[in-house]
Amino acid sequence: MAQIQTESFSCSVCLEPLKEPVTVPCGHSYCRMCISRFWDGEKEKDVYSCPQCRETFTARPVLMKSTMLAELVDQLKEMSVKDAAGGPSFDAAEDVACDVCVGRKVKAFKSCLNCVASYCEEHLQPHHQSAALKRHTLVNPSKKLQENICSRHDEVMKMFCRTDQQFICFLCSMEEHKGHHLVSAAAEHTERQRELQESKADIYKNIQDREKELQLLEEQLRSIKSSADHTVQHSQQIITELIRVLHKRSSELEKEVRSKQQTEESAVRALQEMLEQEISELKKRDAELQQISTTEDHIQFVLSYSSLSALSVSTHSSITHTHPHSCFQKLTEHLHTILMEDWTKVCGTVESVKVLQPPKPMSRAGFLEYSQNITLDPNTAHRRLTLSEGNRKVTRMREDQHHHHHQDRFTEWPQVLSRESLTGRCYWEVEVRGGGVRVGVAYKSIRRRGDGIDCMFGFNDKSWILFCHKNKYTFIHNNIYTEVSGPGSSRVGVYVDHTAATLSFYSVCDTMTLLHRVKTTFTEPLHMGIYIYDIGVSAEICTL
Repeated sequence: MAQIQTESFSCSVCLEPLKEPVTVPCGHSYCRMCISRFWDGEKEKDVYSCPQCRETFTARPVLMKSTMLAELVDQLKEMSVKDAAGGPSFDAAEDVACDVCVGRKVKAFKSCLNCVASYCEEHLQPHHQSAALKRHTLVNPSKKLQENICSRHDEVMKMFCRTDQQFICFLCSMEEHKGHHLVSAAAEHTERQRELQESKADIYKNIQDREKELQLLEEQLRSIKSSADHTVQHSQQIITELIRVLHKRSSELEKEVRSKQQTEESAVRALQEMLEQEISELKKRDAELQQISTTEDHIQFVLSYSSLSALSVSTHSSITHTHPHSCFQKLTEHLHTILMEDWTKVCGTVESVKVLQPPKPMSRAGFLEYSQNITLDPNTAHRRLTLSEGNRKVTRMREDQHHHHHQDRFTEWPQVLSRESLTGRCYWEVEVRGGGVRVGVAYKSIRRRGDGIDCMFGFNDKSWILFCHKNKYTFIHNNIYTEVSGPGSSRVGVYVDHTAATLSFYSVCDTMTLLHRVKTTFTEPLHMGIYIYDIGVSAEICTL
């Protein structure tokens, strides 16, 4: 009825509900604005007409508001608002529509997995009242209900075929899936829910491990920064001391050179004065000789020449001619010797300054300070490996252990990784019972699926392994074998220094004996790895 009222009280000009309705003399009603604009266009004709019946008026009618019609329009608007609020609206883009509603669709409140239909609150009531319908499974509204229908038999799929990994209906189970491993959809849901919870637990544990690794890395960064700051400060002190020594040596050199300069210059000036005096006496004697040489009287010439006193001027120069640089050569050589001694001392001090590192362990007690609580990750264990002792012991079995599918699991090689990653300095010991066990470390990024050597510990560049077999040892990395000699023992100690990039293996008995040490480069966090060769052989991470 609301739709009929809306059409009855609409303006024939704008086709919208009447706004400020007015009635013209012929009885038809319009919006005041619509009829005014219509008549404004007829001014030039001097005649005004009704848009519906075309009755004409010679004078423009005076428009008066229709009070009763305005009240009816207002009531109609209120009724439309109440009617729209009577049920939840349905948005086809986001909401699920009720499958029972006729006409205007109402938003569904629940979906029934048995009926394969969605219901609004009103049409859902039979499911709450009928004893038969109460047993149906109600879920939140879903647009994917039709995916629960078997495309072949048009039946609800209530079973899951684990053999073919697909949902089926009852008729399918009697035909092409006959003899397969079948369970109910609810049972499969429960199993997958359990796996989901395990995955969530694994993710949570991995997050904790990564946060712990991040904390260790932050500590390493702080340690590196502290060591670097210390080194820079110490180096600056050394350079400052070197500059001070150079300034001191420079000042001493300048004083010594100036003193030598004064001594040499005094000696040169004394020689200059002596030479000037001799030159003066020589010029005087030259003048006397010149005067006598002009005497023509033989007797006077001889008497005058004989009366001259003996010349005291040396006829041989007493000056030793030396290069100006030669007087300072010994001084320069002496200074060079002193500076070289100072430089050697400073260089020796600089080279002795290193980034501070904790001392390397020298005894088992020292190694135990770096021991960690390491456990094996069941999600990585091969299907014929079983874990026990709180995931610290791994044993190879003859039968398949039917581990649930996990992307981290090794599919072909009987090996397992630790749950915890190894950063900084770490030490652990493994007790081997039987023969044919590989103990070592590997990156988490090592491949898991397939039987290639890129998945096997020791045969790629992502793993480092010590092969222990009948008291004999072989180190394997990147498919390169290194024979190792040492005392046989059922317990092997492994020490890794991620920062220093060293990996060491020890035979642990009454004493610790180094079997093999390798210096390499670690580009990722490491995980402990164990490979079991023979059936019945086990390896257990020792509690230290």
